[in-house]
Amino acid sequence: MSRILVIMLMISTYALASSTENAGTDIIERTVNFLIFAGLIWYLVAEPVKNFFNARSQGIADELKKVQDKLNESITLKKEALAAISDAEKFAEEIKANLKKENKILNDNIMLQCDAELDILTKQHLSLMEFEQRKMVRSVVENVLNDVLTQASDSFDKESMANVILKKVA
Repeated sequence: MSRILVIMLMISTYALASSTENAGTDIIERTVNFLIFAGLIWYLVAEPVKNFFNARSQGIADELKKVQDKLNESITLKKEALAAISDAEKFAEEIKANLKKENKILNDNIMLQCDAELDILTKQHLSLMEFEQRKMVRSVVENVLNDVLTQASDSFDKESMANVILKKVA
């Protein structure tokens, strides 16, 4: 049907344009020819142009949707990254607090060990001093006894014994 209409319009355009009687006043024929020509162009070009512009609009809409999806995805990823950063900061604070606690515990343990070792060293020193004092007392007593025994047995009385002890002690 549309082909028949196109053929009739083309024939009528040729027929109306070939009139030579009214050569000076052919504005009506020219207007009709122009309208027919515009109608033909519209008929032939309208659908492809509409399809082109619809496809172009749809392509732009698709690209816009893709961009919006990427933007939303980026926003989501940014939020996730910020959440991960805040979690990492909290974890770092927890680690820092734990390290401080462990450091205090280790310092306390080291100080306790040092105090225990100092107590042991002090006790060893005191026992060594007592041992040396007993050894010195024993040696003084041995020297005094040796001196006393070497002196004459006749003149040995309490007074001479006190003098010998005083000499050794002083």
